[in-house]
Amino acid sequence: MEFDFHSEDVGSVRGRYERFGERLATGGGGVTDLVRGGNAAVPGDRLVVAFGWDVPTGRAVEADLSAFPLTAAGRVRGDADMVFYNQPSGAGGAVRFDAGLGARGGFAIDLTRVPAEIERIALCVTVDEAAARGQTLALLSGAVVGVATAAAPGMPVLVFRPDLVGATESAMTFAELYRRQGVWKFRAVGQGYNGGLAALARSFGIDVADDVAAPTPVPPAPPPPPPPPVSLSKVTLEKAGQSVSLAKTGSGFGEIVVNLNWSAATKGAARGMFGAKQAIDLDLGCLFELADGRAHVVQALGDAFGRYDAEPYIILSGDDRTGDASTGETIRINGAHWAKIKRIMLFANIYDGVPNWQATDGVVTVTMPGQPPIEVRMTEGRNAKRLCGVAMIENDRGALKATRIVEYFTDQQALDRRFGFGLRWTAGSKD
Repeated sequence: MEFDFHSEDVGSVRGRYERFGERLATGGGGVTDLVRGGNAAVPGDRLVVAFGWDVPTGRAVEADLSAFPLTAAGRVRGDADMVFYNQPSGAGGAVRFDAGLGARGGFAIDLTRVPAEIERIALCVTVDEAAARGQTLALLSGAVVGVATAAAPGMPVLVFRPDLVGATESAMTFAELYRRQGVWKFRAVGQGYNGGLAALARSFGIDVADDVAAPTPVPPAPPPPPPPPVSLSKVTLEKAGQSVSLAKTGSGFGEIVVNLNWSAATKGAARGMFGAKQAIDLDLGCLFELADGRAHVVQALGDAFGRYDAEPYIILSGDDRTGDASTGETIRINGAHWAKIKRIMLFANIYDGVPNWQATDGVVTVTMPGQPPIEVRMTEGRNAKRLCGVAMIENDRGALKATRIVEYFTDQQALDRRFGFGLRWTAGSKD
């Protein structure tokens, strides 16, 4: 059976990992704490590996996960085997990245599908823009990586807590899975690297795209072009009104995916790997206007989930009412019909629970094939308002233009008045 880390046996992973955190805190039986260099056999063939750490209050520190399936030579077979936010699957789908696993993300790994030439899988953490911000791994306190089975993701089996106190590096291999005489094991590594994600990727044989590519002469009869280098870029819109435009390639943008993810951890409490949560029902939705001027809303309220293969070509997938689902909430936009869409106003709404925007740590990410992901974090917060207008996506003469908004409103009607969609509103509820 094909392994799918969004399948039912791994569903609600984030919620079940709360029990993982409790077991770590209380020293529950069956948990093996490894020291650096230690190893142990893994608990099965289908695994969930999750990461966690805390960052100093008030510091803008962002760290990313990556996994590298490696041959006996310690190199990847090709660029397609690097697994991270911009390329979430590798090794033929055996290793998959999921930002919703644990408190800081993780990987779903099916060892039965790992190609025979792969002997180990390096599991790494890097500080984003470390050199520009003067940051190192020492800012990540309480770092931990844990292994559980996909069938029981809330029951930790192997745990490693790397010591990052005083670390001068910006990248580290926290741990690795390796194959020895046909048996897979987990090893606590804790090896740091200087130079960030690009240097780490190159050390494993990845062809990383440079920020500015030098021109190269075109030979008279060029051979077929090699695959493009892996792009490590992502776009974070941090300031009000900041925009980015992406030009479509080929016939369109493909499937445009908007994801809302959040933590309901109590403000000020340490998040660790699997921090406890309060029940906050944070909904993703959007106001939209089509090219012909018709406008409406896509949201769980009133069961207005939309449609993907017919107008409005926008659909809300599911309704996560607790923040426990591994993928949060997702809106899918059919990029093949991008010409029929004029604009989309994305919003997040606290439908139930006490408004506490700072505690949600909400982030909206927009991804599509062949383009860098666009990220907007709801860092500001007005707790008297239940709705946040997060970002505007517009059809700008065929290009996709995303603009950070992050303004707070009492409800969808107030948001509509601000941006002029002209809808008629009535009271509604979710079943």
